[in-house]
This record gives sequence, C-alpha cells and structure tokens, in this order.
Amino acid sequence: MSTLSRDITIMPHSDEEYSLHASPLINDIENGDEMLDDPVHDNRPRLLIMGLRRSGKSSIQKVVFHKMPANETLFLESTNKVVKENITSFIDFQVWDFPGQIDYFDPSYDSNVIFGEYGALIFVIDAQDDYSEALIRLHQTVTRAYNVNNDLIFEVFIHKVDALSDEYKIDTQREIQQRTTDELADFGLENVPISFYLTSIYDHSIFEAFSKVIQKLIPQLPTLENLLNILCANSGIEKAFLFDVNSKIYIATDSSPVDMQSYEICSDMIDVIIDISEIYGRTNNSYREEVYNEDHSQANTNGTTNNTNGNYGAITETANDAESLIKLSNEMILCLRGVNRFLALVCLLRSDNFEMHGLIDYNFQCFKQAISDVFELKRRGTERLRHERMRLVNDENVGG
Repeated sequence: MSTLSRDITIMPHSDEEYSLHASPLINDIENGDEMLDDPVHDNRPRLLIMGLRRSGKSSIQKVVFHKMPANETLFLESTNKVVKENITSFIDFQVWDFPGQIDYFDPSYDSNVIFGEYGALIFVIDAQDDYSEALIRLHQTVTRAYNVNNDLIFEVFIHKVDALSDEYKIDTQREIQQRTTDELADFGLENVPISFYLTSIYDHSIFEAFSKVIQKLIPQLPTLENLLNILCANSGIEKAFLFDVNSKIYIATDSSPVDMQSYEICSDMIDVIIDISEIYGRTNNSYREEVYNEDHSQANTNGTTNNTNGNYGAITETANDAESLIKLSNEMILCLRGVNRFLALVCLLRSDNFEMHGLIDYNFQCFKQAISDVFELKRRGTERLRHERMRLVNDENVGG
C-alpha cells in the first residue's frame, strides 16, 4: 500500500461543555454564562440523547464527538445531571445528554423548553439487558415529545449489539420495532416516523447511525447529494463520501447504495491520515497555538481571529490543500481531498480511471467551489436570522 499525502489539519469542535442544574425547576437551567433563551445560539438544531441508566448514552457521545477509545468508556462514571455541549462543525448543533434517573415528565419541567426546538431525539436501548422498562419509557417520551413538537425527528439506537449474534440482532430489532409501533398506534400515533438502528461503539455502526441522523438535520442534503452524483459520473468515481473530519460522520454520499465495507475503509482512511499527519506534520503545540488564541477563540491558520458562530463555509489554507492517495491491494484507489476546515471528500475509484487525474482534479475544484457556495448561502441565512432575533429581543426589552 503506497500513500501520498500533504498537510492535513483537523479543526476540533468546541470543547465547551455545559452542565444543567439537576433541579426540576427549568428556570434554574443555565449554560455557564449563556442562558437558554440566548437569541444568538438557540436556533441550533438539538440532539436530545435519552434512555435508561447505563444504556450507553455518555459512551456514545464520548466516542463520536470526543474521539475517546471505546475501551476507555468502561471507566466513565454514570451521568447524574443533564449535560449540554455545543458542537462547532460544518453545521453548529447542540447535544443534550439526559441522565436516565431524571424524570423529565415531572410537571415542574417545561416540555416546550426540552422538546420545542428543531432537532432529533435519540433514545438509546441496551440490547443486552431486559428492555421492557426501556420500551415503556420510549413510548412515554415519544408521546410527550410529539405532542409538543411534531417536527421532531425520532431515532432509536438499539445499542451494545456487538456481543449478540446476527440472528439475535435481527430478532431484537424486529421485536422492539413491532412493540413500539403497536403501542404508538394504540394512542393514535401510528404516523409518527421512527427510525431504528443497531449500534455499537466497538465498530462503525454508531458512526453510520449518527450519519443518518445528522443528514436529516441538513436542509442542503439534496443539493450535496446531487453535487456528489455529478462528480462521480464525470470522474469515474465508484463511491464518494463527504465526511465531517472531526467525528467521521458522513453528511452526504452519492445515490449508489452504501456498502458497509466501502464506508468502513473510507472512514478508516481519515484515521490513517490523521495519525500520519501527527507524526510528520506540525507539532500539537504549534497547531493548538494556531487554532486557538489566548482567549480560546478560534483562529484561522494565518493567525487571524475567526468568529465561528454560524460560520459554515470558512476555509483554512492548510485544510484547503489536504490531499492523500492510498492504493489498495485490489487495484482500487482511496482518495482524500480537503474541502474546507471541517469537511473532506473520501472516494473510491479504479486505478484505470485515476489515469485521468487532471480531469479529476478539475472536477474536484468545481465541486469544492460549489460546496463553498452552498454553505455561504446558509451562512448568510443564519446571519439574517440572528439579526432578526436580536431585533425582536431588543424590541421586547424596549417595550417592557
């Protein structure tokens, strides 16, 4: 296996982690210095991670968003308070981790605050344990959340399936799905769309599941898929994924069916390139000094401060030039190209087709410019929304 790589930079997500007071009084919920009704930040999509105690919620979050090795999650303490984290990436969103022992159905909780915003509710079920109680809680959660916000996306992670046989996995998923749909139908909620995924932190299934969830939160998904289809058709590419480098979640792929083996090898390539760049690239200290100023605000690679709030399409020089090739033993070629500081295109193509590398390079530059244009439109829309919300808040303060 031969490799050709240039510099690649990995922009970390925001490391700010906020704890919500365990008090059932929703007015006491704070995010450090930032209140929940902050007009600048409350338009971010939310991922609400719920489930019973010890179902694996915190482990999922640590593995996907913090790159924690799966075996180290064994030493995580049980979450005893609601934890909120802002993720800064190609799209800014929030992750709310709810401990299983908190009764968020208590009347003193405001369901509109919890479920009222746009986003997805992920309910985690431990497949290795008796899930009867989990199904009761799932039914209660979906019923309450849907009555508050029928635009909420509902996802069920049937988790810890790595120790189960393939046949038992399928039977478990079928039973959970059937019992859930039957119970919801009894309450007249048979039209509530719920997706079910078999997941484990010890393989790629958890990243695949999160990819499907995040894609539902991206309004530009049809445009991104169409751009990938055009690129593949005109460049002889067999399969292409647009990855968020930090989390290894793919936000879009072309219309050809996703083969898990292809996804896994493309996902693993990101780890390979990161490991190589850490050895032969810049030192971690110099990188951190470049990325973060003394006040912990994010900076571009040229050292200038960059406000990342809603900054979906910003490009840093080094990430913009990231490139790597890996030739596989089956004569297929893995190709990675940096799109911007958050995204990378990873694709599979035959070595015969790669002889047209000049055409592929040109098509990729067109693709990268199109991606930049798409997220620039999103950034402008976000800025308009921000200013409008600020204006409304100021008008309310003046009127009060």
